[in-house]
This record gives sequence, C-alpha cells and structure tokens, in this order.
Amino acid sequence: MRVFFIGFGQAGGKIVDMFIEQDKKLPKRSFRGIAVNTARTDLMGLKHIEMKDRILIGQTVVKGHGVGTDNVTGAKITADEIDVIISAIDQRGTHDVDAFVIIAGLGGGTGSGGAPVLARHLKRIYREPVYALGILPAPEEGRLYTYNAARSLSTLVKETDNTFLFDNSAWKNEGESIKSAFMRLNDEIVRRFGVLFRAGEITKAGVGEMVVDSSEIINTLRGQGISTVGYAITEVVSNTHRQRRGFLGLLKDRVVKKEKSEEVLLGEDKSAKIIALVRRAMLGRLTLPCDYTSAQRALVLVAGPPDELDRKGVEKAKSWVEENIAGVEVRGGDYPVESNYIAAVVVLATIQNAPRIKELMEIAKETKEDVMKVKDRKPTMLLDDDIEPLFE
Repeated sequence: MRVFFIGFGQAGGKIVDMFIEQDKKLPKRSFRGIAVNTARTDLMGLKHIEMKDRILIGQTVVKGHGVGTDNVTGAKITADEIDVIISAIDQRGTHDVDAFVIIAGLGGGTGSGGAPVLARHLKRIYREPVYALGILPAPEEGRLYTYNAARSLSTLVKETDNTFLFDNSAWKNEGESIKSAFMRLNDEIVRRFGVLFRAGEITKAGVGEMVVDSSEIINTLRGQGISTVGYAITEVVSNTHRQRRGFLGLLKDRVVKKEKSEEVLLGEDKSAKIIALVRRAMLGRLTLPCDYTSAQRALVLVAGPPDELDRKGVEKAKSWVEENIAGVEVRGGDYPVESNYIAAVVVLATIQNAPRIKELMEIAKETKEDVMKVKDRKPTMLLDDDIEPLFE
C-alpha cells in the first residue's frame, strides 16, 4: 500500500519522521510524508523528513512559536494557509498514492486543530481515502488536553474516511511519566501501522497466497467511524540462529520479550501457530481499548517468512475473528517477508463501544464552563453531541 503521511503538530511530525526512517532502510519505498507545524523548533528537531517537506505555517500570527494548546487558532491558521499545505503535498507527488494518513496528537493545539481542517480539504481535492491516526492524551496531561481531544475528535471523525486512535493512557506504564513514555509509545504505533500499511507490497520473499492489497484495507475502513489495531509478534527461530533480517527485523523488540505463550508457539504446527498469534493480537492490548465484539468489520494480516505462513491457519483465524465481532465482514491474508519473526495485525473497524471515548467526553463536558448544544446535526458514533466541534 502506498501511503502519504502528513504529520501535523509535534507528535504527528515525530511519528511520521519515524515512519520515514523505517522506510529508508528498506529496498522498496512505500511511504512518503511531510510535517506541518506552527512551531519552528519542532520542525527543526526532525531527522529524516527532508527540509523541503517541513512546512511552517502561521508565521504572521505566532511567529514560529506555536499555538500552545489553542486548537481553535490551530484550525484557523490551517484554514488560512491550506493552499500552502496542499501545494507541498502536490510537489511531493500523489499520482500513485493509495491513501492519505494524517497523524496528530489530539490534545495540543496545532495538530488537534489543523488535522480536521486538512482532512476536509484532502477529501474535496483527491479521490483517495483520507484516514487519521489520532493520539489521545492521558488524563494526567491535563483537563484542557482532554477537552481539546474531545473537540478535535468530534470534528475529525466526520471529515475522514476512518479514524484510528491510540490511547496514551492505556499504554503508559504505571508510575511512568508521559515525557519518558513518548518514544516507546511512538515505537508501538510505528510497529503496528508499519506492517499494516505495507500489506500487499511485493518483497524478495514473493507474493502471498492470500494477498491483502490496498483495496482490502480500504473496504475494511469504509463508512467512517473509529478503529483500533491489535498486534502480536513471535520469533520463529532460536536465539542461536537469529539474524534479525528484513522488515520485521527492523521492528525487533525494543519490545518483544519471550513469553510462555511464545515458547508454546514455537512447538506448534504452522496453522495452530497463526491462530494463536491472531488471538493474542485481538485479545491483547489494542491501540484503543474497546469491546472488540462491537466491531463492524475486521482485517487479519499475518506477516513473516513464506515457509511459516499457512493458508489454512489464516482462514481459521479469520473465522475465529468473525465469530467474535458484531459484523460479518472479515478480510485477511498473508504478507511474506524475509524475517526471523512472524507477526499478526488485527484491525477492528468501526467499533461501537469504547469506554475511553465515553470517559473522554464526560471529562470534556465537565471542563467546559458553558456547554453549547449542537442542534440539527447527525449524531456521531461514540461521541457526544454536547461537545462542540471545531467548525461546522
């Protein structure tokens, strides 16, 4: 899948920078991206996005110092300078792009305010789907961040074809500061979505028996809403022979640890191994914790060396997922890569029940002194009508 990333604000820019770093290490490039910000120092801190692809906006308003937590100003500056951003995207090239993905932290000012504005304009200009990957702030980041996130999300889900969420509060370790956790959490994001968004690309390992191409992903994510992603990975050879080759080797665990379940996987047949890995991906920690049974659609992707992939295992894993979600559409397949790891990604699309979203909206309503009722607007799935959008 060919993806054009737009990193909006500090968090979004850092994550896209990591995607580009990862992409540069591979023989075939699948990603391209730009970073957009109102703060010059944030753009200068990036390492892998080319300078010409770092777009500073709002210079006449905030003089390159950022908008702080004012996402209304972030939205206004983006609307005023949307032509500058679109021109930068066009110059980078869009002729072979399968989808646009806007990445932003939803608690701050620039990304929180600008992402929905950019999504609206991208959908008007291009035929390709526009997705967002929004980062939800942890409660300890402050009530203003929570309010900004609720307001941004209420707008964002209406302007995109689908919105992935990553909840910082679900991934931060107990006692760990948010600042010290950022790099590790960003790693988690790049790992999961790096595998997903490369699905269908031809590698030296060949073409999968059950190819998951861009159309499969696009059909899974159609119809707007909020989605979450599960992920599991295990080694397929012993430590003695491990070489950490290929794409999945780039995702080697600063996080993968030997667990009892992984040791069992190594002794099972290929089909059982895949089923167990998919179960771990879906029942483990999701990017947004939710009632997985409320998902309307799902996609199962298994990546790894060709001799470890098994069509029967993937089919059984898909059937198991279908039995456990509300909808009946479950797509899936394999993605052969040269690696000593096998990984499973499960996308749960258009979920209906996520307690974290309800909590976010409740805190946001308590924070807002004067709640402005939004009337004559179609209710947005999972979101509360009492939270005013950034714009109509």
